[in-house]
Amino acid sequence: MIDNPPLLTIHRGWARPDPALVAAFRGAQTSHLCDAMEGRGAVDWQIKPLDPGNGVFCGPALTAWAYPADIAAMFAALAEARAGDVIMLACDSFTATAVIGDLAAGMMRNKGVAAFVTDGLARDRAGIVATGMPLFARGIVPNSPALNGPGTVGAPVVLGGVQVCPGDIVVGDADGVVVVPQGRAAEVLATLGRIRAAEAAMEAQVKAGLQMTEKAVALVAAARVVEG
Repeated sequence: MIDNPPLLTIHRGWARPDPALVAAFRGAQTSHLCDAMEGRGAVDWQIKPLDPGNGVFCGPALTAWAYPADIAAMFAALAEARAGDVIMLACDSFTATAVIGDLAAGMMRNKGVAAFVTDGLARDRAGIVATGMPLFARGIVPNSPALNGPGTVGAPVVLGGVQVCPGDIVVGDADGVVVVPQGRAAEVLATLGRIRAAEAAMEAQVKAGLQMTEKAVALVAAARVVEG
């Protein structure tokens, strides 16, 4: 028999990354970050900003897991959050109720939370947009959740197919959300510099009239051609 879990479990003592390291990732393009991590790192494509014009953020992850249709973990994460944190709330992609609304989003904004990301749904889009806080979700539904638990804060979660640990660096823009593992942050940052330089050089060539890269030309030239 499975025992009922505690209504809330809060893990403390995990390390946030150096603020200077987090700052170095601000303004990074999410596609460039994925290129710097072997083409991966982005959460599920359906998780997008409610306000595409306000989807840029960067900060350390404060992870939470919410039982489907419940928001106890969301409020526990709000209680634990520090200014600049990105609350990453996983709810097993549950889509029958919302896991956040405009009032909670406003409270997060008041506390200085940098962004809220969930694999579930939100409600009160207009009110959320008015808070000015970047909020990423799978969509919108008016259905309301419960506040009973169980829920967990500060432990690793899987959100949108990506493992997120507390203290990972999370970056978002209009294209989506990318998670940089804290242990790889310095390495990814170094690679990011090379990616940016290569992208800038290629953009210049495209603007000058480039129609195809040398690698693509060689690949097509080596193709087996079947006539008829």
